[in-house]
Amino acid sequence: MKQGPGQIGEHNVQDENIPPESRAPSLPKMTIADFDIGKPLGKGKFGNVYLAREKTSKFITALKVLFKSQLEKAKVVHQLKREVEIQSHLRHPNILRLYGYFHDDARVYLILEYAPNGELYKLLCSQPEKRFDEKRTATFIAQIADALNYCHSKKVIHRDIKAENLLIGAKGEIKIADFGWAVHSPLSSRHTICGTPDYLPPEMICNKAHDHTVDIWSVGILCYECLVGKTPFEDKHINESYKKIVQGKFTFPPFVSSGARDLICRMLVRKPSGRLPFDKVIEHPWIQANSSATTPWFSSRNPC
Repeated sequence: MKQGPGQIGEHNVQDENIPPESRAPSLPKMTIADFDIGKPLGKGKFGNVYLAREKTSKFITALKVLFKSQLEKAKVVHQLKREVEIQSHLRHPNILRLYGYFHDDARVYLILEYAPNGELYKLLCSQPEKRFDEKRTATFIAQIADALNYCHSKKVIHRDIKAENLLIGAKGEIKIADFGWAVHSPLSSRHTICGTPDYLPPEMICNKAHDHTVDIWSVGILCYECLVGKTPFEDKHINESYKKIVQGKFTFPPFVSSGARDLICRMLVRKPSGRLPFDKVIEHPWIQANSSATTPWFSSRNPC
């Protein structure tokens, strides 16, 4: 991360399918005085997110405010720099845009795309049985798979896919957010244990090297959670959850269709190399039969 105000124009490649009124302002530098601050949108470990409007252009954004003292105390400054570097260079309709950043003596401010329909997790919990139907789930999974396929083509691994880190855009589309655990990994494998316990793959629990296929495992967990209302290896004792994950043993309730079961089982494979790649996830018969997502943005442009 640079010292001094970040330039929003650096990370503002204008996508041809984004109308002018929805585009971020191209300004040379910014301070907090350039924004009208609105309601809080969320609270995090190191600060808060607010609805904000850039005063000159009237552009609506989500402003993530992080306290430097807390970042330094937790020794995550390097992690934040990596998050900014990775997310600011990603361009996909199902990935939350990071337009730029600036900072003052006490805080760091991230200028993020505003996703007006909130977290996928909250939407899931608001459902009568805390689960989605198969059409809605397939649509979301198709969008996530395409976005992560794009990330992997850029050698980026997210490593923390879960319902809480997925937002819903204005048109009901998925926006992958929170790249705090993401890495740019041209190397074949990593060893850091990261992510959320229920979503951890067996190789992380066993402290083995991992690669981009950890994201496939997490999407398999997410697909199950969206359809069932809980994660497949859930247990009140975390060590028991880990034991189930390593064994790879889980069951489906009877209302989950055979097609959905097949897709989930092809993603939740203990051997990382055996997991269904994201381009094949998108082509899976259950996704094709149930998803109302438009033609995949990335995968359709990059046929095998």
